[in-house]
Amino acid sequence: MEKKSKQQFSQSGDSNADKFPHESDCSGLQPSLTQAFLVWLKIGLLSFGGPAAQIALMHKIVVAEKKWLTEKQYLSALSFCMLLPGPEAMQLATYSGWKLHGVRGGLVAGLLFVVPGALVVFIFAIIYSLYGKVGLVETLFLGIKAAVIIVVIEALLRVAKKALTNAEHWAVAVLAFIMIFFFNVSFPLIIAAAALYGFLRSKNHNTVSEHIAAPDAHQFRSTISTVVVWLVLWVLPFIGLWTLGAHDLLLQVGAFFSQLAVVTFGGAYAVLAYLAQDMVTHYGWLTAGEMMDGLGLAETTPGPLILVTEFVAFLAGFKEGGFALAAGAALMTLWVTFIPCFLWIFAGAPYIDWLSDQPRLKGAMSAITAAVVGVILNLSVWFALHVLFRQVEPIKHGLLTLWTPTLSSIDWRVALLSVLCGIAAFIYHQSIAVILVMSALAAALLSVFF
Repeated sequence: MEKKSKQQFSQSGDSNADKFPHESDCSGLQPSLTQAFLVWLKIGLLSFGGPAAQIALMHKIVVAEKKWLTEKQYLSALSFCMLLPGPEAMQLATYSGWKLHGVRGGLVAGLLFVVPGALVVFIFAIIYSLYGKVGLVETLFLGIKAAVIIVVIEALLRVAKKALTNAEHWAVAVLAFIMIFFFNVSFPLIIAAAALYGFLRSKNHNTVSEHIAAPDAHQFRSTISTVVVWLVLWVLPFIGLWTLGAHDLLLQVGAFFSQLAVVTFGGAYAVLAYLAQDMVTHYGWLTAGEMMDGLGLAETTPGPLILVTEFVAFLAGFKEGGFALAAGAALMTLWVTFIPCFLWIFAGAPYIDWLSDQPRLKGAMSAITAAVVGVILNLSVWFALHVLFRQVEPIKHGLLTLWTPTLSSIDWRVALLSVLCGIAAFIYHQSIAVILVMSALAAALLSVFF
């Protein structure tokens, strides 16, 4: 389909809803906002397993089934989102919604990706604060964790198949995995190195696509307006709370997690050590055991893993001033964690197609996508080790780090459930929802007899 070059970059916001569907290379029918709402709700409810599984789930539904985005659009957006601080899967959902229906679509997709999980975490934070760990909930989560291992593996295979198109991409992916998993090289450094390699390796023919024009002055002015609007939204709660003389904890929580929102490159895993150290040792808001319980909760509920911050804030508020302060702290944390995500996407989204169409930038983004496969493999192995084994220790040999499980600590229930989920996924091709429910119920049944 013919693309309207100038208009793509001279319009922003809701007006994009009328232009982008006609500019898409996708063969699928353009959905109404209501139809898209139901799909984004489904994705939000099924988004278990962290970024690896979530990225693959969206790819399966948005690209493979609905054909709302092309392969190129999806992978280009994924590469862009991996460069941003914050949860990349949520930002990818926001971009996909924006591509279909402008700002309204981006808000719908982004919020539905977060809200279901946030509600679940909020409910369980209340239960945890009042009663501690609940056996049945832990059992059901055990089954979900076993299913997520298979979901992540399926995700990895699907993304790798699309992203690794030549030997160089395979080499970049393998090297990225080795550097992050064995040598603990920082995620931003890996992505920067991949981008530089792809940029230098690509030949610049001094020509770009005739279909996508460079952004003009009007687009830059629109971007500045977008940034200003979302920055104001970001700071409004601080102004309101300070004016009303609210509890200091709310301002402290807001300031801390605002800072975290800016530095969380690589998603939740990249900042867990920093988060845990400050929460436990510096602020004393919760214990190390409570921090790990929060991470376990976030890993086994839908939505981005960064929702662990909501759990942390709720517990801190509950200890300081009871339920009202806990609820306020949780809401403040959600606001300052995800408002920046909308800022990054709505400011940068209009430029993604143009950036990915430049020869050298296209090479850089392809290399980033390949490196992302290695990062997803790292998350997959890390998650599988910590779910299958009760004890996993990092053993250092100089610069080399080996995550070493205690073999006797293997949880045979998780191993058995994972095998069953693998059969359901790869042989009988069951949906993610069916696999998750089946595994949770099977875990509950096992707990009755063992």
